[in-house]
Amino acid sequence: MAAMASGEDRVSSEVLRGLARHLNCLGDDNKTTRKRALESIKEETVDKKLSGVVQQELFSALLKPLLKCLSDPMERCREIAIMLISEFIRCVPEPQESLPYLMPCLAQRFGEKEILEPAEELRLSATEMLTLMVEVCGKQLAPYLNEMINILQRTVVDPFPDAKRESCKCIVNFANCVPEHFHMQAETLVKPLMLTISHQHSKVRVSVIEATGAVILHGTGKNVDDVLSHLAQRLFDDSPQVRKAVTVTVSDWLLNLKDRYSYFHKLTPLLLSGITDEVPEISLLAADLWQQVGAQWEKENEDDLKDKMDFLLTPPPFYPEGVERPGLGCRELVVRNLYRLVPAISQDLTDWLVATRVRTSQLLSVLLLHAEDHSTQHLQPLLALLYRACTDTEGDVVQNCMAAAKLLGTFVAPEVFLKLLLDHVNAPYCASRPWSALMVMCAVLEGCPKPLLLPHLQQVADTLAQPDVCQEYQQVLYLEQLLACVDVLLSQCDSDCRLVSLQLLQVLVTVQSISDEPHISQKALESVQRLCEVQGLGSVPELYRQHMAQLLDWVSASVNAWSSYSPHRLQMHIIVVQSGPVIGEFVSQLMPLLQSCLQPHREQEMRMHVFTMLAKLLLDAGNTLDSKGLFRKESKKFLSDVLLPNLVWQAGRTSAAQRTAALSCLLALLHGGGITPQQLLCMEEKLSPQVLSSLDEDSPMGRLLACRSLSTILKLVGSSLREESLNKIYPELVKRLDDNSKDVRHEALQALGLWLSSLGVNYNAQLCASHLQFLFQQLLLHLDDPDSSVQDQVLEVLKSGSSVHPDLLKKEVEAVRDKHRTCQRCDRLLQHINSMNAHMGDKPT
Repeated sequence: MAAMASGEDRVSSEVLRGLARHLNCLGDDNKTTRKRALESIKEETVDKKLSGVVQQELFSALLKPLLKCLSDPMERCREIAIMLISEFIRCVPEPQESLPYLMPCLAQRFGEKEILEPAEELRLSATEMLTLMVEVCGKQLAPYLNEMINILQRTVVDPFPDAKRESCKCIVNFANCVPEHFHMQAETLVKPLMLTISHQHSKVRVSVIEATGAVILHGTGKNVDDVLSHLAQRLFDDSPQVRKAVTVTVSDWLLNLKDRYSYFHKLTPLLLSGITDEVPEISLLAADLWQQVGAQWEKENEDDLKDKMDFLLTPPPFYPEGVERPGLGCRELVVRNLYRLVPAISQDLTDWLVATRVRTSQLLSVLLLHAEDHSTQHLQPLLALLYRACTDTEGDVVQNCMAAAKLLGTFVAPEVFLKLLLDHVNAPYCASRPWSALMVMCAVLEGCPKPLLLPHLQQVADTLAQPDVCQEYQQVLYLEQLLACVDVLLSQCDSDCRLVSLQLLQVLVTVQSISDEPHISQKALESVQRLCEVQGLGSVPELYRQHMAQLLDWVSASVNAWSSYSPHRLQMHIIVVQSGPVIGEFVSQLMPLLQSCLQPHREQEMRMHVFTMLAKLLLDAGNTLDSKGLFRKESKKFLSDVLLPNLVWQAGRTSAAQRTAALSCLLALLHGGGITPQQLLCMEEKLSPQVLSSLDEDSPMGRLLACRSLSTILKLVGSSLREESLNKIYPELVKRLDDNSKDVRHEALQALGLWLSSLGVNYNAQLCASHLQFLFQQLLLHLDDPDSSVQDQVLEVLKSGSSVHPDLLKKEVEAVRDKHRTCQRCDRLLQHINSMNAHMGDKPT
């Protein structure tokens, strides 16, 4: 051994003698000379792979000259010096012997406020050398804690990204090597690390997060709050590797941080957020690490959890399908910290950053899945934050929060959540967004198991059907949520909804009545159809038959206060129209309602709307109001008590429009067969004067409807009218031949033709010759009408009159024949009269 040692000493001496000249050259003024000297030293030492003992001797002799070279003006010289020192540290058996000289030098050059090394590649090499020293020296670096920290503080914020990463690596290694000393100055690294954590390079951000994890883990634990917000921001990082680093770091703290129990409520959300990460690798890793945290906590608190471990291992009934239940330790960690987490969640859900709100809304579902029925004691603040969140402009936030609300419905007893929710539905939590409570209730009901919801079905349906709930607001969003609540009840309770079928139908009728949006009405109709299906009813009219009596009582309750904007008037419209032939079975209940709302003293616009509705129904009376023949029994009363009083003239355009609506209803009644000829004949004395007076309406439409009504009356009962009644009609029609409306003139001529056709055997043409003469004269005047179609129609009317009193008509035609511009039509009329006379056996003229 002694011989071997002496041999190595001899080798060392020989190498050093050969290096003497090169060492002298290190102080030369010529930079090339210095560089060649360093290269020669490298060739004679580290490149020759000498033994460790020899290298140790050489390193001890060369260290000080090499350290001086670290400040050489030439960059290449500094580079070779760092390379030589690094190689010596790597291969010598006792590198720690160099620390008393090396560390002060590195601290002086790289750890001062201003780093003296200008070349970034050399700063990287120096940092790599520092990392190497930590690896080979380990705990022997403890006395140089200050120097190490000073250097790392500067290199972490180095402008060169690779130097930053190497510094972070060095921090992790150094913290693991000297944990019993590192904690004394660990907090001084927090600030530079946080300045670098948002660096544009993702690899740098990953390294900083890993270094931060080591600094906090091996520090005093006082700086957790200083880094939490920065780590939370990294959860939204575009790089999956950065988010993965945050997950791993936080889980390491939850497992190994000495004071972790004080920070569970702050660290838990960060790790649970990873479970909802969009990258499966990260979400699975976060879930696995979270289970480890829960299992460790469960083991550490085994005595406290003994009862729960024995009795609460079975999942609660109605647990969400396809969801793996978290372990007991995980659930307990969330439950015990939920009172702190809920306010934080509420605050972050109002953050101005969309990403923060989305991630927070995802976290809320995870927390409620862990809390299970323990969320009951936090129900009030949870509902408040859900009301606020469902008004978010970001769709993902709303969707995630509604998923959380569904979990509330699963785990919280209905009698508990309904007490709060129904109060907020009755009195909206937010006046500007009244639909928020309905939206949350819809999601909660969707999550509530059917067996638990059924006992409260009546209460929920009664609340939805209250006027303050279903009639108060007309916003599209509100009505959509109202329909969504009905759909949820139909879906959840299915056939049991027959118990609340009336209330649900009232809601659906109301939505249709107050909405102007076609898609809302369509959705409501689909829900009505669904309500039929769950009860096994074949059609919508069957559903109305089941509830018609109650529905009519419902809308009649406020009939005395109806106006054109009253919801009940609109509800009546929907009920009467959608029920189809079923309404004909309840005419006796409907007529008092119509009579009340159509009295002349009631609001004119409201009456006009009702008359318009009735006109459509009466046109198809056989399939609506008179489907069972019951309306005809009431038609005389309807005509005398409802229609005729509304035809009495009153000043004003609105009154005129109302009379026009009443006339359209009258015409529909006559056309649709809602009144029999016998009934009409009995009412003729009252009806004719009102219709005849309507021929003088200012509105062309009113005059047109009056003419058509007279035509229909003449068709139905003209041949049964007395002479006196008939003779009162034609003069008013003759006046309309000069009307400025072409349509009115045509209708008046058609009515006159029907009048002439109505003069049957009971009409004494000789006795009433003066009436016929006047009529013929007026008609002959209009053979000169500027409109050829009117001329043709007048000719046809006169032809029909030739059968009444041909001689009189012939005489009047001959008297004016030469005066007419269109004498051809007179000739044709004379030919027609002659042919009629010939057919009757008279001689032709």
